[in-house]
Amino acid sequence: MKVLITGGAGFFGLHMTRKCVAEGDAVTLLDIAEYHADEYDPKVTLVRGDVRDTAKMSELIAATDVVIHAAAALPLESRKEIFSTNVDGTRNVLDLALKHHTKRFVFISSTAVYGVPDHHPLFETDERIGVGPYGESKIAAEVHCEEVRAKGLYVSIVRPKTFIGTHRLGVFQILYNWIEEGHKIPLIGNGKNRYQLLEVDDLCDAVFKAYRHPGPEANDVFNVGCAEFRTINEDVGALCQYAKSGARVMHTPVWMVIPALQLFEALHLSPLYKWVYGTAHKDSFVSIEKAQKVLGWQPRYSESEALIRSYQWYLDNKATIAQGTGTGHRVAWAQGILALFKRFL
Repeated sequence: MKVLITGGAGFFGLHMTRKCVAEGDAVTLLDIAEYHADEYDPKVTLVRGDVRDTAKMSELIAATDVVIHAAAALPLESRKEIFSTNVDGTRNVLDLALKHHTKRFVFISSTAVYGVPDHHPLFETDERIGVGPYGESKIAAEVHCEEVRAKGLYVSIVRPKTFIGTHRLGVFQILYNWIEEGHKIPLIGNGKNRYQLLEVDDLCDAVFKAYRHPGPEANDVFNVGCAEFRTINEDVGALCQYAKSGARVMHTPVWMVIPALQLFEALHLSPLYKWVYGTAHKDSFVSIEKAQKVLGWQPRYSESEALIRSYQWYLDNKATIAQGTGTGHRVAWAQGILALFKRFL
């Protein structure tokens, strides 16, 4: 099959490309960011472009069988850019896919559409209440997915939990740096909450199964996350034990830490945004039964295995990682005021 992946230079795009190539698909990538061409199979077509560019997208979509739409402005971007890319850009790609009768469309959404709910696990039918511009934009994009689905486009919506793996940096690079240096790892609250993550290769497998599904059942929405996960204390603690650096978890009072992080975010002193610190002390997990039953998907990695795998990649490659740059998942984030607190922990 001929597959177009938007956001192809990103963390998910890199891994999804490798999955598609391994399965024999012809892959074209689109991204506004610069590619590191040596990371991709030479058969992959690399295109610089914007999902909001109607002419460019029409040309690419007309020549493809499957669109995997992962391009998105992430939470650290401005509200204007988030809505322009995540809503307007998604609408443009969906409308063109409908026009050109694309066989399959997979939209990479997020469990951020559920907001901060009062029950768990979360099911695909639960109410959508986004947190911040990013969560709100993903809901708006999903609504348009539903509209074009009603007009005949086959659209799989995949809602992944926060996913990690090799090449994942961003906020997790900050965690890995603290653990490597043997600092205390401050958890918001008592650490007894269960917070589900996802290994990126498991996400890629779910997306592959969605667009290769032979029947109409994948024309739907699916949660995906780790099947095996424990409390924050246990899974982050397992990573600390693996590191053997002396790092260990410590607990901090919610009433004090969250207002401080809100202030630091407002003053642009911290890279941690509301979705991170606002949910870190709460349960956060989804039911993956639907994806398992309908798609025949089963995650291979437990949460602690995914964290350890990602951390080890960081150790093996830290000499090549630029520090304090960008807002994406494949670059290190500036720690800001967090670097000051690190000195005392």
